[in-house]
Amino acid sequence: MKMIGAGFGRTGTMSLKAALERLGAAPCFHMIDLVRDPTPLPYWQAAASGEKVDWRAALDGWGATVDWPGCTYWEEMAEIWPDAPILLSVRDPEAWYRSTLNSIHAAKEAAAAGELEGNTENPPPPEVMAMISDLIWNGTFHGRFLEKEYALEVFDRHIADVKAKAPADRLVVYEIGQGWEPLADALGVPVPDEPFPHLNDTASFRQMFGMRALA
Repeated sequence: MKMIGAGFGRTGTMSLKAALERLGAAPCFHMIDLVRDPTPLPYWQAAASGEKVDWRAALDGWGATVDWPGCTYWEEMAEIWPDAPILLSVRDPEAWYRSTLNSIHAAKEAAAAGELEGNTENPPPPEVMAMISDLIWNGTFHGRFLEKEYALEVFDRHIADVKAKAPADRLVVYEIGQGWEPLADALGVPVPDEPFPHLNDTASFRQMFGMRALA
């Protein structure tokens, strides 16, 4: 494991997935990978249920993690892979909440209503959606994501917690817009001479899963 993602989803994690893979930390595990292939789902279902998980087995073959579900268990992974940098992706809280509300939370609501049809990506299988609900909406946000101030408190508290617990010499606090350099430096690899990837904004997410464009 070359890098451990500790930042919540909707902090540029799809762009980070592509960037880390370009930098050699490949493949990089992201929630989209469970949507595309739910084979590893039992590990994450067990984790969401509070069971002990063999993280080496769960992430066998993966070179890095970003996004949920991995960010929930960054501490356990940091102990197992003590040489891996810890990547805390951050974002303006208001922008993060708006993006999360209009993308992955909207997808959850559409799926519950039987309206998530898919487009360039297939809708997540029901068992993946159930794990996401257990882990994120009922776990991380305790069923209160729609209470904006509470959700923002959870977001800010998570960032503060990672900063307090992660060893300073391993922690990379990163915001999309900083480009390749902080990631390449942490991995000890050259900076690519090419544009940094910018993927999966809210409009792209909604289009990807066949959801109506926002007005």
